[in-house]
Amino acid sequence: MNTVEAIRIALMSLWANKLRSVLTLLGVVIGVAAVIAVVTFVNGINGYVAEKIFRLGADVFIVSKTDPVIRNQEQFLEQIKRKDLTYDDYRALLENCTHCASIGGSLGARGKVKYSNQSGEDVSIRGITPSMGVINDIEIDNGRFLNDTDLNTDSPVAVIGTDIMDNVMGGNDPLGKEIMVDGRTYTVVGVGKKQGKTLGQSQDNYVLLPLTTFMHQYGSHRSLTLFGKANGVGAQLDSAIDEVRVILRARRHDLPGKPDTFSAQTNESFLSIWQGLSGTFFYAMIGIAAISLVVGGIVIMNIMLVSVTERTREIGVRKALGARRMDVMRQFLIESATLAVVGGAIGVLSGTLFAKGVTALIGMPSRIELWSIAAGLFVSASVGVFFGVYPAKRAAQLDPIVALRSEL
Repeated sequence: MNTVEAIRIALMSLWANKLRSVLTLLGVVIGVAAVIAVVTFVNGINGYVAEKIFRLGADVFIVSKTDPVIRNQEQFLEQIKRKDLTYDDYRALLENCTHCASIGGSLGARGKVKYSNQSGEDVSIRGITPSMGVINDIEIDNGRFLNDTDLNTDSPVAVIGTDIMDNVMGGNDPLGKEIMVDGRTYTVVGVGKKQGKTLGQSQDNYVLLPLTTFMHQYGSHRSLTLFGKANGVGAQLDSAIDEVRVILRARRHDLPGKPDTFSAQTNESFLSIWQGLSGTFFYAMIGIAAISLVVGGIVIMNIMLVSVTERTREIGVRKALGARRMDVMRQFLIESATLAVVGGAIGVLSGTLFAKGVTALIGMPSRIELWSIAAGLFVSASVGVFFGVYPAKRAAQLDPIVALRSEL
C-alpha cells in the first residue's frame, strides 16, 4: 500500500464514523486551537503595545515616582513613601536639561463631562503640558492643541476626544462651545483624531486640560509622570536620562551611592517588561494546550488499537499476499498521522476564527503568524506519529495465520 492509498483509507474511515471521528480529534483540535489563538493574541498585543499604548519613539523616556512593575511588598512599601514628582521638578528639567529636546508632564483622573442636557460618565480627564502633543504623538482632527499660553495662564480650555463630541455634544461642531468637567466650565478648542477601541475600551473618551488648570481643579498633591524626548537615540538618549537623573537626585537630596528615589524607563525597557509578562502567559497557555494534545494523542492511540482489532483479517490477508511488517506499520502510522493532521487543520482554523472573532467583538489586537500555523500542523502530525507507533507495531507483529483465523 502506497502513502496516497493509506491517506485515502484514513480519510474514508473518518467520514464513515463521523461521531467517533469528532470525539477522536477533539483533543487535538482543542490543543492546536488554543496554541494558535494564544500565539495570535500575544503577537497582536505585543505589536499593539509597541505601536500604540506607550506611543513612544526610540528617543523618549518616562520618569515616574514608582517602577512600572512592583514585584514584592517590600518594594511597594519603599516606593510608596517616595516624594512626589512635582510641577517644580518639571520646570527644573525644562530649564536645565540640555540634552533634552523637550520635557512634558501629565496627570490623570476620571470624571463626568456635561453639555446641555447630555452627560458622559467615567471620562478620562488628563492634565498635560503642550509638549505632550509631540512626545505622545497626539493628532488633532479639528481646531488646535493646547499651547504654552494656556499652560502659563491656567486657561479653562480643553481638547476633547471624538466620543465626547459624538455622545455628549450630539455630533455638532464643538469648537468654541462650553462643556462642564466635574462642575467647572471649559471652552473646547480642539478635537483629537479618532483612535477606536482596544480590548473593548474606547480610546476617544477623554478631555485634555492644561496641566496647571488640572492641578488647580483636582489638586497638586499627587505625583506627576514626566516625559522626556532626547536629541537622538543611543548615546544621546543615555546622556539625556543621565542628566535628568542628576537634576532630580540633586533636587530630591538622594545620597551618593544610594539608588534613585524615582524610576526612569525607556520604550525598550517598557516593552521588555511587557514581553516578559506576556511570555510567562504564553508558556503557561502552551503547557495547558500540551496537556490537551497529549489527551488527544491517547484517544487517537485508542482508536487506532480499535482499528487494528477491527481490521485483523485485512492485516492477515495483506501479510499472506507478501506485505512486510514495515509495510503494515507504515500504513497504520500514516493513518494515525492523517487523523492528527486533520484535527490540527481544524484546530488551526478554529483558533484563527476565534481570535479574529474576539478582535471583532472587543477590539483585542491579534496577528496571525504563518510559522504558528506550520508549527500547529507539525505538532499535530508529530502527536499522531508518536501515539500511532504502538498500534502500528502491534498490527505489524500479528501472525498472518492467526489473523486470518480470528474472523472465520
